[in-house]
Amino acid sequence: MQIRLNKFLSQAGVASRREADSMIAEGKVKVNGQVIRELGSKIDPKKDRVEVEGKRVKRSENLVYLILNKPQGFLVTLKDPFGRPTVTQLLPALRERIFPIGRLDYDSCGLLLLTNDGELAFRLAHPRFEVRKTYLVKVKGEPGSSALSGLEKGIYIEGKKTAPAKIVRIAGGPGNTAFKVEIYEGRKREVKRMFEAIGHKVLQLQRVGFGGLTLGKLKEGKWRFLTPKEVDLLKKQVGLD
Repeated sequence: MQIRLNKFLSQAGVASRREADSMIAEGKVKVNGQVIRELGSKIDPKKDRVEVEGKRVKRSENLVYLILNKPQGFLVTLKDPFGRPTVTQLLPALRERIFPIGRLDYDSCGLLLLTNDGELAFRLAHPRFEVRKTYLVKVKGEPGSSALSGLEKGIYIEGKKTAPAKIVRIAGGPGNTAFKVEIYEGRKREVKRMFEAIGHKVLQLQRVGFGGLTLGKLKEGKWRFLTPKEVDLLKKQVGLD
């Protein structure tokens, strides 16, 4: 049975579908020795030989799902050309190549999911499936109720309106305020940009929830495998049950 090449690369844990499309367009992918640049190309995984930058790609039969409590000061990437710390240094040595679902900034911390299940990763990260992410956010100053109401309804950032958000004030202190923020869109640096757009710099940001999963007792810098029940919970939310 034939499937799209970008879906195959995603399922093999090479990259998300969007990233796979970029790799195809850049001529980094070969099928049976021929460079493929056409988006939407299909292959037969059982018959065709797929290579990415000269290395053969095979779908892993062993799917791996991890949760990591990411500390500040680590990049959410598999490799950094400048030698900065990455989350891979916090993870176990695995035969399978896993990759992060979504991002957390260098100076942000909290819940990060990693897997080699490309289809699940794609759906969890795509706003169409409306998978909820929850953050604890400390901002400079105290935003007014009208400004917060605007964030909840959606505001325009670089010409595009953000999806609705749920924001609850949880604490206030000298010169700053803490909020619990729930979103499902997940654009790059979205929470920080939302508060910056209303004039309040984010001082601290921690992701504490993703698709119904929480950190629980997982200590900062530590990881664990997801339970089958947790994997099923994620899959049901995106129609993979």
